[in-house]
Amino acid sequence: GNNVQPVKVDEFRISVAETYDVIVQPTAEKPYAIMAESMGRSGYAFGSLSPQEGLKAEMPARRMDAPLLTMADMGMDHGSMAGMDHSSMSSGNENGMAGMDHSNMAGMDHSQMGMSKDDPFYAAGSGLTPKAANGGKFLSYADLKAQKPLYPERPATREIELRLTGNMERYTWSINGVKYEDAEPIRLKYGERVRFKFVNETMMSHPMHLHGMWSILDTGNGKWDPVKHTININPGMTVYSETEVDEPGEWAFHCHLSYHMASGMFRKVVVEGGPAVAALENGVQ
Repeated sequence: GNNVQPVKVDEFRISVAETYDVIVQPTAEKPYAIMAESMGRSGYAFGSLSPQEGLKAEMPARRMDAPLLTMADMGMDHGSMAGMDHSSMSSGNENGMAGMDHSNMAGMDHSQMGMSKDDPFYAAGSGLTPKAANGGKFLSYADLKAQKPLYPERPATREIELRLTGNMERYTWSINGVKYEDAEPIRLKYGERVRFKFVNETMMSHPMHLHGMWSILDTGNGKWDPVKHTININPGMTVYSETEVDEPGEWAFHCHLSYHMASGMFRKVVVEGGPAVAALENGVQ
């Protein structure tokens, strides 16, 4: 998307459709291992960055510490679960939560949930909070700062709440409890600045992507907030972003997990007004 100030890290987590520039600076004339694993450790890709053809790095030992969901990732802590029957739940993986209807969580105010002390973009006590191997540095959204502000800093004109909702047993996904085919478009006015409040009421991460315009992720850094095209919203979390509405037309706004998008976690955004409309209103061909 847009350049950020460089951050030195040992590992980073990247969601579907996100993009990062990675600068690697070798310090010796030898091959270096680059390892990528799926979040659940079910698959991996390995490559060598080598000074000469045929010289391969030794593959590092694979990490087997697959993250498991906790009660915090369900939008609640252990104390609030005291009266529930946990006998039907597994150790906290996705399939073990399949019988739960996420829409039952709609009355909960996830904005009041505590953020992790380790990473403010994960729930406190989350089993998904990343930790780098060997105690190294793991990239957080909180580390991202714009290299150069893209827009002047100004307050948003209004806020739009998007609750990410779904049912894992039926595997249906929606926004504000409504699937795309039953939803009205989100209507924005050309020239306004809109603040989006994402409230993830599900036990899955949702990489949200708005076509046509940039999303300014609120990391608390003001004009230095990073400008992205895809923002990953973790389970049980509330995340804010702002958008300068500067492109007229109709745009897609959706979760970039294609099976979530296809089953309903999708909205059409209509930007009303703009230079072309103004020209027509003034009789300019």
